[in-house]
Amino acid sequence: MHFKKYLFIIGLFALTVFAAKGEGSWRDKTELLIYSPRYFGPNAFPLPEMRSGKVPTRYEVEVRGEYHYYSGDKTTNGYARALLPFVKGRAGVEVSLRFFEEYEMTPETRDERFAVGTKSPITCHGDVIISSFFQVLTSEKWLDAMVTINLKSASGGRLCDARYTDAAAYWFDVNLGKDLVKATPGGFSLRIQALFGFYCWMTNDLVHRQNDAIAYGGGLTAKYRPVTLSTELVGFDGYKENGDSPMQWRNNLRFEYKKNILSLRYDKGFRDKLYDTLSVGYIRCF
Repeated sequence: MHFKKYLFIIGLFALTVFAAKGEGSWRDKTELLIYSPRYFGPNAFPLPEMRSGKVPTRYEVEVRGEYHYYSGDKTTNGYARALLPFVKGRAGVEVSLRFFEEYEMTPETRDERFAVGTKSPITCHGDVIISSFFQVLTSEKWLDAMVTINLKSASGGRLCDARYTDAAAYWFDVNLGKDLVKATPGGFSLRIQALFGFYCWMTNDLVHRQNDAIAYGGGLTAKYRPVTLSTELVGFDGYKENGDSPMQWRNNLRFEYKKNILSLRYDKGFRDKLYDTLSVGYIRCF
């Protein structure tokens, strides 16, 4: 009996040691991660949103399903967003979250990113993004301008698989917009827009604790009755040049019926944005 007792204690001790060693091994591996869009999942570094230079005047709630793909990774996730304008459309707040994410990487992508696994044993979740808007200029003769301040939390999961950074980021930008063809009731309108800003995120580099980038964007939005089509190019350029210069071409087709909007979106990645994205969303306006 004593022999069995000692054998049990030795076995339990060995399991504890191996478990601790396994935990330490994946934590040690995170030191090798490259904190840039090229070497993380598709949602780790959200690109700035084009907002046409005007703070929205309606409350909005959106749910969206997204599918991101490239040769080394296939990812699906759910996205939710709530927009709350106030001060008669002069300011507003938006909160968004990717509330689940499932993925499957190839072994080659896993090794390139210094990740532990090719897919998660559990469903992971993304970061919370809080955005604030402030209208600074409204002019039919010149242009409309708004400032946005955005903060990304460090709450995303699966750092060990290079899905989310477990580090905060922030960016602020100026959104500009001007009507090329002014809207008429039931008629056609066309608007041009641009974005300029600064993007910063924390890294695991003990010497250079953050990476800084210049954000940019430009696009067009056309509307005819209940149909809106927008196309835009956005991105940012980091200073480390380690895969930190993503660019994305976004195309969004929206159909509105009695404050209900169906959104169909296709995004094409360039440079360090490896993924293309297809998504379908539903927006309720109030």
